[in-house]
Amino acid sequence: MRKKIASFLFTACMMLFSFPCTAEEYNMHAGDHVQIQVMGHEDLSSTYVARTDGKFEYPLIGTVDVTGKTVEGLTQELKERLAEFIVNPLITINITKMGSTRVFVLGEVRDAGLHELTKSHRALDAIGAANGFTGKAAKKKVYLIRNGKEDNIQFLNFNAYLKKGDLSQNPVLQEGDCLYLTSNHKFNFGRDVLPFIESWYFMRRADKKF
Repeated sequence: MRKKIASFLFTACMMLFSFPCTAEEYNMHAGDHVQIQVMGHEDLSSTYVARTDGKFEYPLIGTVDVTGKTVEGLTQELKERLAEFIVNPLITINITKMGSTRVFVLGEVRDAGLHELTKSHRALDAIGAANGFTGKAAKKKVYLIRNGKEDNIQFLNFNAYLKKGDLSQNPVLQEGDCLYLTSNHKFNFGRDVLPFIESWYFMRRADKKF
């Protein structure tokens, strides 16, 4: 009974203290609404929506790919490309709406599988999308597999985030990331994660054909 209460309180706290990512650390992708303002050029100032391939068409310079770029990175790119047509362009970029991010949440959660994050894309938002932890979940050592790659595994301590406010323990997730929670710290990538990731990539390839 105590474990159930503790799990409930932990989930409630994480919903209260999980903050949206900042523009500095957010990597843009398909579905994002990008507001671009160029001082003195209303014809170049508008909101653009990244297509499913992460691109949109922009006046004068043509195709712009936002995939994986931060606001700062995209701003610098547009300045350089627009400099061919405008002297010292002053550009401001804001993300007015984030596209959804699909991530895996597996192991000791109530609703394991592929989940879609919309408003906020942090690790604890993914746990919330999976309806919280089970009573057996080890919250001090959570596996974060970046982009589904076995050679890019990090460890998160959710307790450290809630108790000390260590934001590094509640990072922004990107498309294809995977969180895996164990009950005993035992983890096998090939058995516990790879089958889910392979099936997802297979479905993505199939979708692109049609």
